[in-house]
Amino acid sequence: MDSPEVTFTLAYLVFAVCFVFTPNEFHSAGLTVQNLLSGWLGSEDAAFVPYHLRRTTATMLCHSLLPLGYYVGMCFAASEKQLYVPSQAPGIWKPFLLLAVILPAAACILTRAWSQDHWAGHPLARTLAHHALPQSGWRAVASSINTEFRRVDKFATGAPGARVIVTDSWVMKVTTYHVHVAQQQDVHLTVTESRQHELSPDSTLPVQFLTIRVASTNPHVEAFDIRLNSAEYGELCEKLQAPIRSAAHVVIHQSLSDLFLETFASLVEVNPAYSLPSSQELEACIGCMQARAAVKLVKMCQEPGAGQCQQCYCRPMWCLACMGRWFASRQDPQRPETWLASCVPCPTCRARFCILDVCTIR
Repeated sequence: MDSPEVTFTLAYLVFAVCFVFTPNEFHSAGLTVQNLLSGWLGSEDAAFVPYHLRRTTATMLCHSLLPLGYYVGMCFAASEKQLYVPSQAPGIWKPFLLLAVILPAAACILTRAWSQDHWAGHPLARTLAHHALPQSGWRAVASSINTEFRRVDKFATGAPGARVIVTDSWVMKVTTYHVHVAQQQDVHLTVTESRQHELSPDSTLPVQFLTIRVASTNPHVEAFDIRLNSAEYGELCEKLQAPIRSAAHVVIHQSLSDLFLETFASLVEVNPAYSLPSSQELEACIGCMQARAAVKLVKMCQEPGAGQCQQCYCRPMWCLACMGRWFASRQDPQRPETWLASCVPCPTCRARFCILDVCTIR
C-alpha cells in the first residue's frame, strides 16, 4: 500500500495542475481564482480592465503559494520527517522550503510594485499606455475598452485560459497571467496554421482550429497568437475591420459541411474501387457540370440485414465532391454525430446507400 507521503504527493500534484490549468470540472465546482476571490475582483462586465488588473495579480499570488501549501501538507502527511521544524528537515526539504517562501514573497513585492499609483505599474496598464494619445493616459484607453466590452455585439470565444475578445476597436487575448491588447486599426492578421483534430468532446466529426497571428504596427505592442474553431472564422471576420491574410499552405473549413466533405472524401478513398467497363464512357458530373463523374454506388454491406443499403443500378453520373454535398444535405444539422453512419437515397434512383457504398472509379 502506498505511504501517506506518496498518496498526498500524488493528490496534491493533481490538485495543483488542475488549479493552474482549471479544467471544466474545476470551473463547475467553483475552484478557480476568479470564483474564490469574486468579492474582491468585482465584475468583468462592469469594469473589464480593473477586473483583469486584479485577476492576473491574484492569480500570480495564489499560484505562488502552491509549493508552500505542499510543504505544509507534508508536515502532516509525513510527520516523522519533522518538517514542522525547518532546522531538522532532512535533505532537499530545506532548499524546497526556502523556495516555497521566496516565491510568494517575490509575488508580494511584485504586487506592491504593480499596484503603485492605482495600478499604473501593472503590465496591462503599461500596454494600454502605448495605445494612449499624447494628451491622455492609459486610463482613457481602459475606459474605452470597458465601454466596448459591455456591448452585446462583441465577439468572444475560447477557453477561460485563452479567451479571444474582439470589440469595435480592440483585439484582445486573455490568458491566465496576461492580457494582450491591440488596436484594430493598427493590426495585421495572418492565419499561420490550421490543425484538424479527429476527436472532439462535443462531436464525432473532426474539428479544425486556426492559429491567427495578430501583429500591430505599433512597435511597442507585442505580437500575439489567437486560436479559434474554424466554424467561428466567419463571425470573427465580420467583427474585424482589417482583412485576414492566409498562408499559402493553410486551408480553412468555415463550416461543419466543409469538415464533413473532407472526411467523406478520405473515407471513400479507402473503399474498394469500381472498374468501369471498357464500353462505357464517363460524362460530366450532372451536379456541377465541371468535373467528370468519378464515383459509382455499389452495395458493399455483406452481412444479412445490415443497415438499409440497396443496390443502385445507375451509371456513374456524379463527382466525389457533389456526391459528398448531396450526402451532407440529407443529414440532420442538429445531430452531426450521426452523419457518418447514416444512409441516404441515391440522388437519381433513390436506392439507399451509406459511405461504404461510394466507390471511386478506376
